[in-house]
Amino acid sequence: MTAQTLTQTDAQVSSPTTEKLQVKVGGMACSFCTMTIEKALGRMDGVEAVHVSLAHEETLIEYDPAKRTPTELRDTLRQIGYTVRDTDKVRAYEEQQAELRKARNLLIIAGVFTAITLVIMIARWSGYREPWFRPTMIVLALLTVFGTGWHILTMAWQSLRRGILNQHVLLEFGAFAGLLGGWIGIYNPVFPAPEFFSVATFITTYHLLSGWASLLVRTKASEAVRQLLALQPATAHLILADGREVEAPIEGVQPGDRVRVRPGESIPVDGRILSGQSAVDESLVTGEPIPVDKQTGDMVIGGSMNQNGSLVIEVSKVGEESFLAQVARHLEEARAMKPGVLALADRVLQWFVPGVLIFGGAAILIWTLGAWLVTGEPDWTRAVFAALAVLVMGYPCALGMATPLAMIRGGGEAAKRGILIRSGEAFQVLKEIDRVVMDKTGTLTKGHPSVVEIAVNPESGHDESSLLALAASVELASEHPLARSIVDAAEEQELPLDDFDDFTVTPGRGVTALIQGKTILVGSPRFLAEQGVDLGGLAPVVERMQGEGATAITVAEIAGDGEAGAAGRALGVMAITDAIKPDAAQAVEQLHQVGIETIMLTGDNRRTAEAVAAAVAIDQVFAEVLPGEKAAKVRELQGQGHRVIMVGDGINDAPALMQADVGMAIGAGADIALESADVVLTGKRLTAIVDAYDIGRASYNKTVQNLWLAFTFNGVGVPLAVTGLVTPIWAMVAMVASVSAVLLNSFGGRLVRNED
Repeated sequence: MTAQTLTQTDAQVSSPTTEKLQVKVGGMACSFCTMTIEKALGRMDGVEAVHVSLAHEETLIEYDPAKRTPTELRDTLRQIGYTVRDTDKVRAYEEQQAELRKARNLLIIAGVFTAITLVIMIARWSGYREPWFRPTMIVLALLTVFGTGWHILTMAWQSLRRGILNQHVLLEFGAFAGLLGGWIGIYNPVFPAPEFFSVATFITTYHLLSGWASLLVRTKASEAVRQLLALQPATAHLILADGREVEAPIEGVQPGDRVRVRPGESIPVDGRILSGQSAVDESLVTGEPIPVDKQTGDMVIGGSMNQNGSLVIEVSKVGEESFLAQVARHLEEARAMKPGVLALADRVLQWFVPGVLIFGGAAILIWTLGAWLVTGEPDWTRAVFAALAVLVMGYPCALGMATPLAMIRGGGEAAKRGILIRSGEAFQVLKEIDRVVMDKTGTLTKGHPSVVEIAVNPESGHDESSLLALAASVELASEHPLARSIVDAAEEQELPLDDFDDFTVTPGRGVTALIQGKTILVGSPRFLAEQGVDLGGLAPVVERMQGEGATAITVAEIAGDGEAGAAGRALGVMAITDAIKPDAAQAVEQLHQVGIETIMLTGDNRRTAEAVAAAVAIDQVFAEVLPGEKAAKVRELQGQGHRVIMVGDGINDAPALMQADVGMAIGAGADIALESADVVLTGKRLTAIVDAYDIGRASYNKTVQNLWLAFTFNGVGVPLAVTGLVTPIWAMVAMVASVSAVLLNSFGGRLVRNED
């Protein structure tokens, strides 16, 4: 298994009594969709539990395989109007693009129908009466409701027959009220037939517009994230019994097999090194940024990166026992236990939908039973008219568009600052965040080793630059990552390097070379001690550097070619560590200023973690934490009532990113981290965390404004419609006005002052 396969979301996981089916679902637009899926599947015999993630467009179904099959569960999802996407990341993206194109095309067609209807209505208002106006409007209404809106009608029926009331059901109540009122108007002039038919056309088109807007938000974010993903190879270089080497699918590799991993390749399996030596970057797995020297007999972890040597590895763990499979299980657990978010608009709609139906029923009772009690005769005409007007006025087009439009605006502002907000839920939650949990390696730090300090022996005759140049001259021939950091530091300062002779490597210790008649040693303090060199006054410096979590690289010289007994002396020491990002302390300070506490959660060792935390003033540190433990720690904070952002970039961060209320991934991080996150920071700027918080809060305020504007029309119009005095045309005008107000507030300026 590779990190790529961890994102596949249509897999079964067996347990003794139940099985789990995880499905990637297309077509979800709001929390009502979540509710619809949960109820439709949850009411099926044999289904034990249903977990739906709107943010990640997935559902996890626990079911009894003796009563239900995966095919039946997928078919139910399709029957209620949703699509079951391919597990392949690229094909799923292509399907999402196809859905967007289809939604756009349907919207264009319905828009044309609506434009023609509007022209006819304007002509009628202007006094023109043509015999073809009425049949044309009837045809346009039928084509819109039963043509471009057929999939909505299907979803509404499948929901209604399961006893589920959602926005699709309310739309169809309104649309059919328009059609029914129009047909009645053909025979009863009290009912304005053209206006009723036009309302059926308009509200269906606006529903299509709302659905397209929601899908656009998700697809555009997915498109941007897809460009960041570097697909990992799903194969390994398998060594056969006869010594031949073949490229084999990783799924076919078994324990005991031998695989070769060349320099620069990702290690695809957990195993033991049979031959070769190399520095291995395990930062994505353990959080430790300094590569670890590996040689014959050492264990390696799948997902880590082989740096500079060729390795032959005996496979020890595959399948469910491998490290990456364990991460996958932690991801599934985190996804299922991630706190759900009911969007503000959907909380309103939860009460609004049954409220509209109640008002419709009340209109009939008032003008039948009520009129009979008062006047002695029921007014059936006004009762039907009032009920139809309520259903038309009650269609919450503007309410449904309030959140998507605020998301589009907020998403655009975020993109300008290098922030990709993939989840609509993130917009709702960001304003409530009170804890930010950050990984160390690649998040607070740069994610690669660099020289951060140089200490020179005063008696050596060197200064910092000359010592760095001397060490870089020796390390120039080395392929070790720490050697590369020394050379890079010298090149940044444009220091001249000397030629060398007799270059020698002592694996895991250091290197020696002959420069200007002197043997120069560069390596660990232990290496110098083994060569008989006393650190002298540099010993306390080395101890301090190591206490701060840095790797101490010492430099020494031995007169002549280093024969036994030759005098040697230490010239200096360099501290190499994963340097803190320039804006890390600023980002933490800004978070503290808005009242958010900060926590470091890292797999790195405690000494290094506490040193970094102290440097950037982070409040609390949890070190040496495994991937599953990271998610558990986030869950513990959530259990205490906190809303949590998790910021990370590695494979070991993915379960915590998934578990957090808002997961933020660094754009240069691992694929699985990007896929698990709600927000992607495309650059390395940590202050973008605060920007995302501010944008989320502003977008929520914009949503509240939009809902207030929308509800002003719908909330006031529905009770008025009960009187029977509100004609369908005024219902349509109110709907157009409410949508226009929401559009104008979202993109054309502010009708309401934005309070932070």
